[in-house]
Amino acid sequence: MSSAFPSPARPRLGLGCASLGTPPPELDDATALRVMAAAWDRGIRYFDVAPLYGGGLAEVRLGRALAGRPREAFTLSTKTGVTRAFGTTALPPGATRRREFDRWDYSAAATRASVTTSLGRLGVACLDVVHLHDADTHLDACLEAYAELARLRDTGVVRAIGIGSNVPATVASLLDRASFPTFLLAGAFTLLDQSGRAVLDTAHARGIAAVIGGVFNSGVLARWPNPAPTFGYAPASADICARTAQIAAICERYDVPLAAAALQFAASHPAVATVLIGPRSTAELDDNLHAWTLPIPPELWADLAQAGIIGAMPPRERMAPFPGIVA
Repeated sequence: MSSAFPSPARPRLGLGCASLGTPPPELDDATALRVMAAAWDRGIRYFDVAPLYGGGLAEVRLGRALAGRPREAFTLSTKTGVTRAFGTTALPPGATRRREFDRWDYSAAATRASVTTSLGRLGVACLDVVHLHDADTHLDACLEAYAELARLRDTGVVRAIGIGSNVPATVASLLDRASFPTFLLAGAFTLLDQSGRAVLDTAHARGIAAVIGGVFNSGVLARWPNPAPTFGYAPASADICARTAQIAAICERYDVPLAAAALQFAASHPAVATVLIGPRSTAELDDNLHAWTLPIPPELWADLAQAGIIGAMPPRERMAPFPGIVA
């Protein structure tokens, strides 16, 4: 079985399926399945999903895409603790704010039901990793889910327990309260937000493998200029836009697309085992793969550090083009 941990010398690229759970008419099944199939064809073997994404629609689609694939050939992570109605988005009809109708439940019964449902949707007999999802204000409650996942781990249904969060403090707190071999941190180790660096340092010291998502901060780092940039799923502030423009200008000096610098920076910390991309089309997928392998001169990183945009680069000396998709 391909493992989510320990961290390889060079991180691998994984497919994050959050956007691929978007329901019709914004994204139809056929398009989502084409992206998933293309990811496989291009060598990606790590797939991350969650019951939250489309209320389970992403799991259904991913299960269809992986059907018939050798189970020992890929790593599959999903999550537990929060979901929404099947086939809906974070802002469904009738909602006045994002995630208004999401439901959090970390009880043992809900956790068992969540894992059972995920297994059925994905069409597999075991899950490589199940992350405690978005437990930011449920740190005590999620330990009940942890205990249930540990029981399921003992039976072989779950192979590892992780944490899935956008909040570094959540990850740091849980790492001190239970044993986790891996976690997924989204949007907090990017060219615009490096608030997750300390928890990555902790992970590296403890031999915990990190998965990094949200490398484009929901869109603003994907390209520049951008007529409607978003940061954290909201319109980007003037400050975020100014900082992004500064980063893009430095990248332009070296003829490096902003997206390439953003994607490869997320892989720079030695704790990082996997970096997730979230394309919604095969064209976006291929753009991401090009960005992942594009040569970036060391001088670009030095200029970003001198400008105060990034700190001193961690001791992963591979800040050079990746040789391929899978480490």
